[in-house]
Amino acid sequence: MAMAVSHHRLVGALCGTLLADVGVASSEQRPSVVKVALMWNHPAGRLACRNQRPGGPCWGPSYSPELSVTCRALASADSPAVPTGAVKEAACLDQVVREHGGAESGARGKGVPVYVMLPLDTVRPGGRVNRQKAMNASLQALRSAGVEGVMVDVWWGVVERERPGEYDWAGYAELMDMARRHGLKVQAVMSFHQCGGNVGDSCTIPLPRWVVEEIDKDQELGYTDQWGRRNYEYVSLGCDALPVLKGRTPVQCYADFMQAFRDRFSSFLGSTIVEIQVGMGPAGELRYPSYPELNGTWRFPGIGAFQCYDKYMLSSLKAAAAATGKPEWGHTGPTDAGGYNNWPEDTPFFRRGGGWSGPYGEFFLSWYSQMLLEHGERVLSAASAVFREIPGVKISVKVAGIHWHYGTRSHAPELTAGYYNTRERDGYLPIARMLGRHGAVLNFTCVEMRDYEQPEAAQCGPERLVRQVGLATRKVGVRLAGENALPRYDEDAHEQIVRTAVMGGSDGALGTMGAFTYLRMSPDLFQPDNWRRFVAFVKRMREGREAERCREQVEWEAEIFVSATRPLVQEAAVALMSG
Repeated sequence: MAMAVSHHRLVGALCGTLLADVGVASSEQRPSVVKVALMWNHPAGRLACRNQRPGGPCWGPSYSPELSVTCRALASADSPAVPTGAVKEAACLDQVVREHGGAESGARGKGVPVYVMLPLDTVRPGGRVNRQKAMNASLQALRSAGVEGVMVDVWWGVVERERPGEYDWAGYAELMDMARRHGLKVQAVMSFHQCGGNVGDSCTIPLPRWVVEEIDKDQELGYTDQWGRRNYEYVSLGCDALPVLKGRTPVQCYADFMQAFRDRFSSFLGSTIVEIQVGMGPAGELRYPSYPELNGTWRFPGIGAFQCYDKYMLSSLKAAAAATGKPEWGHTGPTDAGGYNNWPEDTPFFRRGGGWSGPYGEFFLSWYSQMLLEHGERVLSAASAVFREIPGVKISVKVAGIHWHYGTRSHAPELTAGYYNTRERDGYLPIARMLGRHGAVLNFTCVEMRDYEQPEAAQCGPERLVRQVGLATRKVGVRLAGENALPRYDEDAHEQIVRTAVMGGSDGALGTMGAFTYLRMSPDLFQPDNWRRFVAFVKRMREGREAERCREQVEWEAEIFVSATRPLVQEAAVALMSG
């Protein structure tokens, strides 16, 4: 792609040297010269570093005075030992990337590696990478910024779309090749859910056609609320062990899919593909679809609704009630828990001193949450059997950050999602223990949020929730990773992520996260101000606690890097917007 400004001029700007543009059309034309001030406003003019040396700027470990000398040497037309033209530009650009801490700099291990989520429709039905040119440019830009890798949804509804047991991996094979070429790692999400109907869903990818056909024949295979509304985002966990999908159980289908993935990508596993995130529910999260946005069913900050009214779930509830000696509790779920958009105090069940805290409430919530835990155990056991013995591959599970009404006694939205977490009970310890039995990572969302940013009346507590989950994982020795729940490009969000993921919270009690996945790659990410902030954020995350020595220094180094790589980022942004 032709750019208005050449890499050569940017190299000159970076080096503080006036460089003639290469490739002059004729000997009669004078080389055009660009002044540094026109190309790049030196960040030192805007950033006052607390650690400045007397008489000079604060040179850090990633950007040093020698870099300017190196760039001059690489760009100098007078040096016979230095290549000319575009080769010099590429060499200098590569030097800047390495000095900044790019993906091949060897600076891993100090802090928290950052991954970036790819668009939901990265691989489209039919088996090709969507927007290939944009993807190539974007991956190159991410790699140059020091991003460790990318996360991609491997959709059940794309790969096994037409017939059971027939897998089309072509698009994902193409993507893995691209990631390997760019030196990026991959977190592969086994996405056994439908895309469409949740927060942030920008496209629709249904379940495989043959699965939808079976659900059409038996609608009880879908989650059901007390009003009979069906949800087909994910096959109901009530039939996990029943051969309802063309003679196979849902868990068998998931296991076969993962085995086929392992067989196809064996040469990538442990080198390029370093993590398998196992989808366990809507949005890939271990939860019930209690707050579906599709058709306006739920709106934030509603409490959601229990999803236990298909015949398979009710059969289990009936058996559990009979075993408890209370068969009358087995006919239905709570009938006084309100609707999707009620608040806790609107309902007899969730209000203070309501049914949730009585004998029936304790029975029902224990059964409901245990069903979710057992589902997680079954699917995770299948995943462990497939991937456990592969060196260099982690298994992870995503848990939803349901932070609204966290300040109430009942924590109603968490309860309807299947997390038996109240003011008196820790609902995340059982989840962490289940993951610990399989050596899995707990991936948690809403790491970017602060309590004060949320509606006060809804008693939201994202910071307190993240802390609770983090302490639960530390207690049982499970590794914690994080994500941001919503797209954020501002420094406040970045600061909160660094404080939590790198510093372990305000008191360091959470420890350092194993990884952080940034939501999401898009044209907005590559906009100049957003990209500049993102590059500084990645650098702070990678350097870990060392970066806290001088925040201004890190931002300065990042801005130098952004100036040198601007054409690459512009190309990625334009390609993403044009498709």
